[in-house]
Amino acid sequence: MDTNSPNSFNATSTTDDVLDGIDLSGKRVFVTGVSAGLGVETARVLVAHGAHVVGTARDLDKARRATSGVKGPGKLDIFECDLASLASVRACADALNAKGDTFDVVIANAGVMAVPEKRETVDGFELQFGTNHLGHFVLVNRIAALIKDGGRLVNLSSRGHQGSDVNLDDPDFERTEYTPFGAYGRSKTANILFAVEFDRRHRGRGVRATALHPGVIQTELARHISAEDLNRQAEIVKASMPKGQTLTSKSIPQGAATSVWAGFVASKDEVGGRYCEDCHVAELFAGEGVSNGVKAYAIDPDNAKALWLKSEEMVGETF
Repeated sequence: MDTNSPNSFNATSTTDDVLDGIDLSGKRVFVTGVSAGLGVETARVLVAHGAHVVGTARDLDKARRATSGVKGPGKLDIFECDLASLASVRACADALNAKGDTFDVVIANAGVMAVPEKRETVDGFELQFGTNHLGHFVLVNRIAALIKDGGRLVNLSSRGHQGSDVNLDDPDFERTEYTPFGAYGRSKTANILFAVEFDRRHRGRGVRATALHPGVIQTELARHISAEDLNRQAEIVKASMPKGQTLTSKSIPQGAATSVWAGFVASKDEVGGRYCEDCHVAELFAGEGVSNGVKAYAIDPDNAKALWLKSEEMVGETF
């Protein structure tokens, strides 16, 4: 297979593999969460290929330290944005809109995972749904006009979406029992559904949206989980996977590869409204347990519309 083909990459491909020979000079990219892990790697490889990256972080000092090794020919600017605070999200969006600079690609990368006990955002939302979904929902929609015609939105989701559909009757676990990975699953399903509906609303001007599973990677995302609990969850997942599939870990450059593949290499019409993994579009998974692929509820257009309306109701803003 042609190694330059968009379809020649797989689970072992790295960001450098995916962008080999690609010049991103003149491209402007917005990336949330550039203070650790996948966000830093995404910024690094894009700047190395000539892109101007505008990143966000809750802690600017931490982000500046984490990205100190990011070198040109492109450049990196960092804006403050706490996705767990709608006031902070709106202030960041206002600052970006005031500058008026447009983006070729927006990568919604930041997130939290499996918080052991139920916690809330500044605005009173369950922390994972509020941060991973609602924070990005408001931020991306407020800067949607800055995405160039023909641009892309890339939402980082997870195979964890297979653990739970969204619950639009009780998104904040007020009546249902809170579980760390159940809440994470809801938020990651929401990331996919947001991409599906955003894609439907913006494809008329050539803007396509996709969501993806980066892989199983050791990053700060798992900072709320003890090593014991993480190992226990891994064993549960392994036991539930179909025969012939294994749970394998990726390096951070491998984990960020699908983000840059979906944003710059794959055909936007191929990935638009879809869910990707391992640098390709995923197939439907209809079985029980955890597997490669995407659950039907996560790409269901009616579910996506319903989530959009519920999200608008929750944040008190219509897009």
